[in-house]
Amino acid sequence: MGGQTIFITGASSGFGAACARIFAQPGNRLVLTARRVDPLLALQAELAGKADIHIIPLDVRDREAVRGAVESLPERFREIDVLLNNAGLALGLEPAHQVDLDDWEAMVDTNIKGLMYCTRLILPGMVARNRGHIVNISSTAGAWPYPGGNVYGGSKAFVTQFSRNLRCDLLGTRVRVTCIQPGMAETEFSRVRFKGDDGKAAQVYEGTEPLTAADIAETVQWVVNRPPHVNINTLELMSIDQAWGPFAIHREKQ
Repeated sequence: MGGQTIFITGASSGFGAACARIFAQPGNRLVLTARRVDPLLALQAELAGKADIHIIPLDVRDREAVRGAVESLPERFREIDVLLNNAGLALGLEPAHQVDLDDWEAMVDTNIKGLMYCTRLILPGMVARNRGHIVNISSTAGAWPYPGGNVYGGSKAFVTQFSRNLRCDLLGTRVRVTCIQPGMAETEFSRVRFKGDDGKAAQVYEGTEPLTAADIAETVQWVVNRPPHVNINTLELMSIDQAWGPFAIHREKQ
């Protein structure tokens, strides 16, 4: 069959939904997964006629649910060309000694374990066919620390290093691996981090022009569409209004 089969996690909003829109082209087959059903249905309706769409309500933290979703794919969606591991979240900005342990576990279960489950269950088919591309969404937080980033930054550092190690494991095959590390981007991300507090979420982007979900989708499309012999290993991007901070120094008041 022509076109590509693209499996996207966290497709209900943000980067995932934007990627679904940019890959919704004639001949492509999209598997769109997310926990929230209604946004998936709305996205499916929006993209109807542009590509072949299959939606799966899925919580990537549930290992058996991921297995069931992959193993029960309709025949025409089974040969996955691109796995976009996008599902992820940040919760809270409290310092480590004050954080809610449930928030830490939710980030580990989603950002690390969910990505592991999807990769392990989809990768064997790519290796068997000797083609495919895994695109992992990490973050600048995985490389550059900030107060309150603790486990979120740690989980994204895992994504970055896991991507590098996948490339080592897959050397000698035609399966590609790319890690994309976005900086500040205005999506539902901050609203989720602050548990629905729109005021706090808005302050994150106040007075700036952050990246957009469409910016990330265009980046994903670009790396996927490189010639088959070209592997974009890691790609970090930020808004022009963001850069790395200076060294932090605490000084006792005299």
